[in-house]
Amino acid sequence: MFQEIQHFKADFFKALAHPLRIRILEVLAEGDKNVNEIQTILGSEGSAVSQQLSVLRNKNVVRGSKDGTSVIYSLTDPLIKDLLIVAKQIFDNHLVNAISMLENIKNQ
Repeated sequence: MFQEIQHFKADFFKALAHPLRIRILEVLAEGDKNVNEIQTILGSEGSAVSQQLSVLRNKNVVRGSKDGTSVIYSLTDPLIKDLLIVAKQIFDNHLVNAISMLENIKNQ
């Protein structure tokens, strides 16, 4: 069981290991969107967005559901939104630590 959880976590984080995929998840955390809406928000070309959505779909991080001729994408788990928030908080903590170290160096 322990190994299964570790493999799941590794695969899950591999799915997140691209800046455009993270940005797509941030957009979807605000609400369900189709590819055109995601492209417009990101200012990115369709093939790049579609490629990254495919990776996220294959790793079961997002799901697509048909709505007429469009596919509407959503997060598979609302906790992904919380994970993105925690990742931003970790970044902020690292930034605060780096600034603090620079100030200490400056004041020596």
